[in-house]
Amino acid sequence: MVDLVSQYEKIKPAIDSAILDVLKNAQFINGPEVSGFQDELKSYLGVKHVIPCANGTDALQIAMMALDLKPGDEVITPSFTYIATTEVIALLGLKPIFVEVNKDTFCVDAKAIEAAITPKTKAIVPVHLYGQAADMNAIMEIAKKHNLYVIEDNAQAIGSDYHLTNGSVVKTGTIGDIGCTSFFPSKNLGCYGDGGAIFTNNDDLSVKLKMIANHGQSKRYYHDVVGCNSRLDNIQAAVLRIKLRQLDNYIDARRNVADYYDEFFGPMEGVQIPFRSHDSKHVFHQYTLILEGHDRDGLNEYLASKDVPSMIYYPVPAHRQKMFESFGSASTNLPTTDWLTERVISLPIHTEMQEEQLEYITKSVAEFLNK
Repeated sequence: MVDLVSQYEKIKPAIDSAILDVLKNAQFINGPEVSGFQDELKSYLGVKHVIPCANGTDALQIAMMALDLKPGDEVITPSFTYIATTEVIALLGLKPIFVEVNKDTFCVDAKAIEAAITPKTKAIVPVHLYGQAADMNAIMEIAKKHNLYVIEDNAQAIGSDYHLTNGSVVKTGTIGDIGCTSFFPSKNLGCYGDGGAIFTNNDDLSVKLKMIANHGQSKRYYHDVVGCNSRLDNIQAAVLRIKLRQLDNYIDARRNVADYYDEFFGPMEGVQIPFRSHDSKHVFHQYTLILEGHDRDGLNEYLASKDVPSMIYYPVPAHRQKMFESFGSASTNLPTTDWLTERVISLPIHTEMQEEQLEYITKSVAEFLNK
């Protein structure tokens, strides 16, 4: 699904030199590479504060801890997402309220959010799934109307531009109260291990986020709040600084692959290509088709036999996962979510794809679908 070896070969001298510098200096925790990456990511995103952390799941957990949410508070989120988004809600004793997604964008449906709001609702966690931005203009209006926090799960869409109703263009992850991302190696901006970050334009929240990520301390050995230990190490920061400079090129490469796929699959009957919203720039962390009237699982197996990787993101939605049984979520009626889990399939998309690879992949898909 990704080719990190070929990607590394193109930036090998810079990567090797940066890692070697860290080893020579032996500043592995909170070193100059971390602060340098922090400043460069702030500039790239146009956000006031970036708090690096250990991974994207930690980023979500720290964000919710910083908002002083109490056990039993309700947090609205889509069920059609990676489990980390919803897992941390339950981990903190909060109640996940699963709502429907839009069939075209795969992202949370703003109307479903508003319909799910109760007096116990305290926050909304929209997910910018597959690299497509959620309807943040509508979501922010709803949040303002009901005095709710918004935490953006931006793990799959870093670098995406979003057009606000006032005419300005901002990066996803910087629109809500807090944005969270992951630097897992396969992400559009990925490191060579685990890593994550939290974004905010709120000065007070930034102070609290930093404290929570560092054992709840603002001054060494003085712990003001209950926190955790979540740090981005200096080697990963060194890698990310180099890859951040390539991020827009990586996005363009992914979009070129998506254009190729779109042209091939667009005319095919029973195949829905990814929707591209006018409000945002799709950065194609995944290229996901919807198959109607075709054997999705059969295609997945056939592609494997042809040495073509494909993935189903996600075969079981969160509201049907065993971990949420105690919330009674299995009875939640989300027909679009259930419909998608039976029909979506993601094809390889990454920065190093060659035309001969694309020809082989599309030919293999067509061979099965046209049988």
